[in-house]
Amino acid sequence: MCRSIKPLRNMDHPVTEQEIYEAALQYVRKVSGYRKPSKANEEAFNKAIEEVANSTRKILANLKTVEGAVLRSSKGHKSKVSA
Repeated sequence: MCRSIKPLRNMDHPVTEQEIYEAALQYVRKVSGYRKPSKANEEAFNKAIEEVANSTRKILANLKTVEGAVLRSSKGHKSKVSA
C-alpha cells in the first residue's frame, strides 16, 4: 500500500519541507487506509496531513543531537559523526 516512512532526524542535510510533507502524507495514508481519499473525506485527510507535518516540524526542532550520532543520507545510508 505505502512505501516506508524514512527517518528525518540526523540527516546529512537539513530536512526539507517536501520531505516533511511526504512523511506526513505516508503516515496519514497508512493510518487511514486510503491512498487517495474520497471527496467526502478529502478535507479531513488534507487537514490530518498538515497537522502531522506541523507536529513533525515541532519535534525535529526540539530534539537534541547527541555527539557521535548516526547521520542518515537521503538514500538511507548511515554514517557516524566524528567528534
